Amino acid sequence: MKKQKINVIQNEITVFAKGKDDYISITDIARYKDSERSDYILQNWLRLRSTIEFIGLWETLHNPDFNSIEFDGIKNQAGANSFSLTPKRWIEKTNAVGIISSTGRYGGTFAHKDIAFEFASWISAEFKLYLVKEFQRLKEDENIRLKLEWNFQRTLAKVNYHIHTDAIKENLIPKELTKRQVNLVYASEADMLNMALFGKTAKEWREENPNADGNIRDYAAIEQLVVLSNLESINAVLIHQGLSQPERLRQLNAIAITQMKSLTNNKQVKRLKG
Repeated sequence: MKKQKINVIQNEITVFAKGKDDYISITDIARYKDSERSDYILQNWLRLRSTIEFIGLWETLHNPDFNSIEFDGIKNQAGANSFSLTPKRWIEKTNAVGIISSTGRYGGTFAHKDIAFEFASWISAEFKLYLVKEFQRLKEDENIRLKLEWNFQRTLAKVNYHIHTDAIKENLIPKELTKRQVNLVYASEADMLNMALFGKTAKEWREENPNADGNIRDYAAIEQLVVLSNLESINAVLIHQGLSQPERLRQLNAIAITQMKSLTNNKQVKRLKG
């Protein structure tokens, strides 16, 4: 569950995606109203009969497991002076999915965007307007990134048809593995591919780069990613042919060297990188 932040009137609001649905921190929204009493703000909102009716209707429309009997009981009590409701109690009683409550340092109460926007309206019409705008900006940025990733994949496909040049960029060409390296058996197929292309396992790379944020493939050049994609497909064929891992490693290493030599000055790759 990857969380992201948007800035709404100088307030950080956390957003995360759960499947195809987006959830927004209503704890963060409540802090805009009163930074020290966000829980109290949420409970005040949940006491309202109009709130109960809205979130109950949302659950009825989107949640087949919603406990409508418990909901009716809560709705009948809503609005009374003695009535109180917490997000946790609402979830436990009705099996609600539109509101999520978690504890811990990075916890808080999150609501489906439909419910979060409704809560923001109660907090401030101005705040809701800016929240909606910043949320839309976030989704537009995500769509642009997804489109770029799709274009990247399409370009890789084109590149695979143009392995024909002979220019060599020495620092990217894999080294031919020694007999000892070839004869070693690598438990992980992923590490076997790493050896064929990079000449080292993921663990060896991490030991050499203890401060790096990511893994060996995160730091690969685009030419290496192209070849890695090809090696994965070729390795599947070699496995079906019944070749041992050392023999596959030897062949894949030779293929990696040949293809890296071909790709380092490929025009499609240069255009993608430029």
